[in-house]
Amino acid sequence: MQVPMFRSAVILGLLSAIGPFSIDMYLPAMPDIGADLGASVAEVQLTLTMYFLAFGVSQLFYGPMADAMGRKPPIFLGILIFVVGSIGCALAPTVGWLIAFRFVQGLGGAAVMVIPRAIIRDMHTGAEATRMMAMIMLVTSVSPMLAPLAGSGILVFASWRGIFWALVAAAGVSLLLTAFALPETLAKKDRVPVNVRQLMRGAGVLFRDPVFMGLTFVGGFAIASFFVFIASASFVYTEQFGLTPTGFSIAFAVNAIGFFAASQFAGMLGMRFGMVPVMRWAMYGFAGCALVNLGLTVAGLGSLYVIVLFLFLGNIGLGLVIPATMVMALDEHGDIAGLASSLGGTLQMVAGGVMISLTAPFFDSTALPMLAAIATCAALSLGIALITLPRVALGGAAATGH
Repeated sequence: MQVPMFRSAVILGLLSAIGPFSIDMYLPAMPDIGADLGASVAEVQLTLTMYFLAFGVSQLFYGPMADAMGRKPPIFLGILIFVVGSIGCALAPTVGWLIAFRFVQGLGGAAVMVIPRAIIRDMHTGAEATRMMAMIMLVTSVSPMLAPLAGSGILVFASWRGIFWALVAAAGVSLLLTAFALPETLAKKDRVPVNVRQLMRGAGVLFRDPVFMGLTFVGGFAIASFFVFIASASFVYTEQFGLTPTGFSIAFAVNAIGFFAASQFAGMLGMRFGMVPVMRWAMYGFAGCALVNLGLTVAGLGSLYVIVLFLFLGNIGLGLVIPATMVMALDEHGDIAGLASSLGGTLQMVAGGVMISLTAPFFDSTALPMLAAIATCAALSLGIALITLPRVALGGAAATGH
């Protein structure tokens, strides 16, 4: 492991963790938020949906901005917007205001998710890029374990509003990291001025690339399965299974262990066996566990331990799939890496937000609707993977003449 790669991965991972922390840290407080603001479960879930939608759409702007101005200025802008949104959430008097400021948070938080992916592409490609992505995900994947625990810890001493003040402080640390520890990886000679025609032409190339679109939605529906879990788990674990906020945080953390542990082997396995075979078997494992979990619950065997176990096993496959799809989708588009990263991220986040919205009317604070939605996402992801991966094996976008 090269020290420069490790150092860069840690910095980028800490920046990227801002987004997951802003999602996971307030999960234990979602029932309290509903009670305090007189909001329904669907309204509280909407605070997540709007965050995901804003997070996704704003990536369309950060990517081209990063290609034109360099990687650091858009990160500064995004963090400042995130601070404004976090302060607004902390002071929100109604659930409507909370939803609005969560949208603002998402607008800012996207910058520290999409731009690090372009920075990786600046420095590495192929298996090395997958290795660095996995190292970053080691940092960011710790957040599903630590963030809910941190949120439940804050709830011991303060209300749910204290969680958003903590996010303001975390954003301040991110500003310092960006200013003093993050190098600029896009040389001035390689920057591409924002040009609407070029953006449309670049977007056209990406939309017409079946490998890029396929890999994007393989990762998109895989991520959407986790978004559905995030939106529902606090209510399922606390209301159906009677867990405390701390107990929920621990159960939630267990589901993240398989994901981040597996993600660390993605690059190594890809170099040894090839990215396509690794992804194929990972998808089989992920979808299989999701369908078995649903089947056992329908059969009346869905205890807390059974559900957590199969979510854990499924997340092992998920940990291999997501970093690989992110890297492989960008491999053939180095000249428009910022645009490709932002467009891919937008499509993935919108897919997650749409899935939450589609499943919300069926949610009744029990595990069955949640697991059905997760299994649906997994099946869609597997189906697209089985169509796309043979194209990757044949040379991907390069085979199309791009």
